[in-house]
Amino acid sequence: APPHRHSTMSKSKSTYRCTECGHEHPKWVGRCEGCGEWNTVAEEPASLRSGRGGRSGKSGRASALSAASAPVRLQNVAAEALTRWRTGLDEFDFVLGGGIVPGSMTLIGGEPGIGKSTLLLQAAARLEAAGRTVLYASGEESPDQIRLRADRLIEDAGPVHVLGETRLEAILEAVSTVNADIVVIDSIQTVYTDTLESAPGNVGQVRECSGQLMRFAKESGTSVIVVGHVTKGGGIAGPKTLEHIVDTVLYFEGEAALDYRLLRTTKNRFGSVDELGVFSMTESGL
Repeated sequence: APPHRHSTMSKSKSTYRCTECGHEHPKWVGRCEGCGEWNTVAEEPASLRSGRGGRSGKSGRASALSAASAPVRLQNVAAEALTRWRTGLDEFDFVLGGGIVPGSMTLIGGEPGIGKSTLLLQAAARLEAAGRTVLYASGEESPDQIRLRADRLIEDAGPVHVLGETRLEAILEAVSTVNADIVVIDSIQTVYTDTLESAPGNVGQVRECSGQLMRFAKESGTSVIVVGHVTKGGGIAGPKTLEHIVDTVLYFEGEAALDYRLLRTTKNRFGSVDELGVFSMTESGL
């Protein structure tokens, strides 16, 4: 008989995080210990790969320090004018504060079918016409479905690169392949990363994918726009920390039976939060 082997495989660990405040719990509880909200704690599987890579000792700390930029005095930092890429949709640019900031991350939320995808496809078409390369990655629709919507628009969306993909690593690879200036991800609830075992839309997946996208935007200078669906309460679905990660949070609102749509901002690191954009929904777009 084979010798008895003691199982050394460890169970995949999970943490329990509040979707409202992000407070972490060692086990599931009905009420969050951080903010006191009920039924907001969700299981978040541990990642497959450790980001720390084990013990690195002094050599690991030295390499981390050498990779980081050296600190400078604030008085020695040159003041530069903030660059913006105008989309050509005046109301959209107005709410953003003058256009899209390179290397920024914007979250636009709204109910399904309200017109978020149409708005962003029109903006993508105008950005391409202005000489910017845009990648529209959709996990909600196939490229064929996106083409059907594009054919109804006044703008020529033909030059826009489209990708039907939900795996984050594949989307980022495609961004590098086409050398995109702006990437639109529709929607963040459909995207997943290989570093987590959980399904798309899980609290952990949404938070991890958003964090990776934010780091990618800052390191590459590519602007990232992500779409997020809203809950019955009117907030963007997923962890509340999602809104804290991004630079700008927009809400696209309106009644499906009416032709008017409102675009408002609740957070903008590059502009005012007091502006309001007004759109009219027609057969040929916004």
